[in-house]
Amino acid sequence: MKIIYFAWLRNKIGLAEEVITPPSEITTVAGLLTWMQSRGPGFADALSDLDSIRVAVNQDYAKPGDPVGPDDEVALFPPVTGG
Repeated sequence: MKIIYFAWLRNKIGLAEEVITPPSEITTVAGLLTWMQSRGPGFADALSDLDSIRVAVNQDYAKPGDPVGPDDEVALFPPVTGG
């Protein structure tokens, strides 16, 4: 699974992107984010307020209950504002 981090998430985690292999029981966006919080202090800090994080799976906005799989691209970013 490819994870891409944007904006302040990239700064807090210290990566622009990475390829990860979550445990096989991780099958939803919510499960993935919860598991990622346990990966270290930078992840815990960046993902401490999941309400402030938006997720796209394969370039489509995703909700917490949406599925994720090992071949997916998952992007994490703060809410987008328009002007």
